[in-house]
Amino acid sequence: MSDSLSPTPSVFILGGNTTTLAMTSSFRPENQRIMVSLAPLAWTPLGVSLGATAQQVGVAFDGLASWMDQTFAPDDDRAFLGSMRDIELLRRLEWQATPPAVLSAAAILNADDLSDDLLHALGEPPSEVVPCGICRRLSVRDDFIWNDRQLCAWDFHTTVFGRRGPWHNEAYAERHFATIPHPRYLVPNLLEELNVEIIVSIGGIPTTLQQEMLNTLITRLPGPAYLLARTGDGLALLRERISPD
Repeated sequence: MSDSLSPTPSVFILGGNTTTLAMTSSFRPENQRIMVSLAPLAWTPLGVSLGATAQQVGVAFDGLASWMDQTFAPDDDRAFLGSMRDIELLRRLEWQATPPAVLSAAAILNADDLSDDLLHALGEPPSEVVPCGICRRLSVRDDFIWNDRQLCAWDFHTTVFGRRGPWHNEAYAERHFATIPHPRYLVPNLLEELNVEIIVSIGGIPTTLQQEMLNTLITRLPGPAYLLARTGDGLALLRERISPD
């Protein structure tokens, strides 16, 4: 167990996997159960985000090890368990602490059991996470929306920037700018897998000027299909990469 991050750590991480982080602040049984908090996790191309809403469950005090093995089975590549030696010690001591108002890396009793990605997530404000409308993968709400559906980064890129996406072979008419994709961010390696490249990204100037500049590029460089995406207050011009014959 690590006590280097905080003089009063108050949360022990029991385990985690692709979708869930389990933790407790008490190994003192009540009605032969301990209370465990299950927080959702959303793994994204930017890392992992901790969900804002946790579920409280009661786990049999004597069946904790079996529950952990079943909940965080090794067939999940991201599954891990807290140290059973530490857990047994805390069980014997009936360790208990006041849960922190805000979960942070400094509050974790066994921070050494966590990956750098998870420790970083604990240092960020929690997010509202939702299931992807296609694959059900947990994702951060409103990062990627298409046709009023919440999508994960992977399905958004495949759907919007794949061959069936809203590609253009000519300059954008004014009405088209209202419906261009608006992801929170673009993922270059996902675009590369789709044979798509980012030609230019611009921002910090009036929107009408951004539109005029990118339409000029589309007009002056005819040939492949283009697609505009809005990120923040800027625009990015994407182009289908022409494969060599």
